[in-house]
Amino acid sequence: MLCLMLLAGCGPSEHRSYQPELGAMPVQPLTEYVVGIHPLHNPQRLMELYGPIIDYLNSNIPDAHFKLEASRNYEEFEKKLYAGRFSFAMPNPYQTIKSVEHGYLIFGKMGDDADFRGIILIRRDSGIKVVKDLKGRAIAYPAATALAATLMPQYYLHTHGINVNRDVDNRYVGSQESSIMNVVRGDVAAAATWPLPWRTFSAEHPDLAMQLESKWETASLPNNGWVVRADISKVHADKFAAVLFSLNKTVEGRAILAKLPVSNFEAASNDTYRPVREFLDKFSISVRPIE
Repeated sequence: MLCLMLLAGCGPSEHRSYQPELGAMPVQPLTEYVVGIHPLHNPQRLMELYGPIIDYLNSNIPDAHFKLEASRNYEEFEKKLYAGRFSFAMPNPYQTIKSVEHGYLIFGKMGDDADFRGIILIRRDSGIKVVKDLKGRAIAYPAATALAATLMPQYYLHTHGINVNRDVDNRYVGSQESSIMNVVRGDVAAAATWPLPWRTFSAEHPDLAMQLESKWETASLPNNGWVVRADISKVHADKFAAVLFSLNKTVEGRAILAKLPVSNFEAASNDTYRPVREFLDKFSISVRPIE
């Protein structure tokens, strides 16, 4: 009887074959894209202004991860850009054109082309009245290849009677803020920059900005470009562009743009920068070689 009872207790459930429990599928790491912005500001300030754009991209493109990388100066940025370090980048128009030779495609640009012009600052107490008063004096610029803040002001000086290779002491000081501060301190007679960093400097240092005068300004050209490395996934490149170009259509996006400040980013192509190529050809012939 005992044996029968024991056998009866062994139902089908006791003899089921072992079935291992399957865990969750491993999470695949997101593809990371490095985004570079040319030195509009010092690295800390650049992160403060453009970091929110990267956060916005990451929030709206969950299947990729974007990381902002600042550069100490124009030389460092250009080395990274031309070596293909950046997946996406916002170079100045000269660098935008050059990047095409290094495996990048132009897909966008900053709006507000009227703002892409050079301005020349002097101290209000300098006694400088006309362009020729700069002869024999020092002038600060961010970098030799900064388009709005160097090449365009140097072309302006050239067309107003200054031989920039002989008549003035050109000092390339690394950033827009450094250029401005050089004239604030009186280390140079004039400083070249462009409207965006000048507005930022004026808002953050009104007491120092009051000591300066924006004495001359140049004509304008198409604004800073956006480029993508040609081997980047077209799906992610298209998503990046769509989010970037729609920033001005949301409250959060407009708040981000207002801090730059710029009204929008927009689509662009090689043809967009034809006026820049024409200017560079003219500059190279009449003023100095760019490289």
